[in-house]
Amino acid sequence: MMTTSASPVRFAARPAPEPAPAAISPVSAQTRWRVADIEALFALPFLDLLFRAQETHRAHFKAGEVQRSTLLSIKTGGCSEDCGYCSQAARHHTGLERESLMPLEEVLEHARAAKAGGSSRFCMGAAWRSPKEKDLAAVIEMVREVKKLGLETCVTLGMLDGEQARRLADAGLDYYNHNVDTAPDYYNKIVTTHTLQDRLDTIEKVRDAGINVCSGGIVGMGEGQAGRAGLIAQLANMTPPPESVPINKLVPFPGTPLAEGETLDPFDFVRTIAVARITMPKSFVRLSAGREQMSDELQALCFMAGANSIFYGERLLTTGNTDAGNDMRLFARLGLVSI
Repeated sequence: MMTTSASPVRFAARPAPEPAPAAISPVSAQTRWRVADIEALFALPFLDLLFRAQETHRAHFKAGEVQRSTLLSIKTGGCSEDCGYCSQAARHHTGLERESLMPLEEVLEHARAAKAGGSSRFCMGAAWRSPKEKDLAAVIEMVREVKKLGLETCVTLGMLDGEQARRLADAGLDYYNHNVDTAPDYYNKIVTTHTLQDRLDTIEKVRDAGINVCSGGIVGMGEGQAGRAGLIAQLANMTPPPESVPINKLVPFPGTPLAEGETLDPFDFVRTIAVARITMPKSFVRLSAGREQMSDELQALCFMAGANSIFYGERLLTTGNTDAGNDMRLFARLGLVSI
């Protein structure tokens, strides 16, 4: 969902793509995946799945390198949407205070600290259904100023129209985050104030504007393995797949409809990372929300399964994140290198 240089390291794919086994094959030469193919991947013996995911990862990325991104909430709370997992929805009684858009200089202070801490991408999130003109103008200025610091930029602002996407592109925005959240046939159990198609329309406008797409989902919302397969199929069948794919583990937040969410088996979470890596071999697969509750051993399995990006820093939008010192120690123990 790192060096401090302005340009992150990129690694080209090897000339020969990894062959798929006969029983689990892409739908076409464009590597479009049937849900049944993805369910077959989930059903592989755990170690076989990890082996294949690691082979895929090494065919497209240098082993042991992990991207660090920092996420900052620049406008918190008061969102009109009803996403069942979200602490920022105004209709949920979470006790979260509504805050105004953060001033530019405060954003830049966080960005400088992120760069000094080793992040190479700075992500800014605002709790809106879609941005108003005065807010978009302020965010555009943030994008321009953060880029001057030598960081990649990403924002998540809700739904956009084509003109808004073009203005963000003109400002030099590198990535736009807009998660598809869950499987298409499970979507209306999680959100009712917009449709999955609304999300896909924004992603298309972002892509048409020339901005890289960051899109993933949340697991552990009661979707089951079939739902996780449907989520991965939705992402993998985009043309092209998202350049960044954050895989979030639900962090149940008191006051939200999913506050009593299921406890996801840790191996099922690792399987989701592995299947995302196999079906989207050139994407950064980000180990995102939920890391604070994960053991070092579970995170190590996720890196083995092909995760090569993390959110770095003590806080995500409204939930905690793994302590930066713990991350540094874990990277040292595993021999991982930040990019």
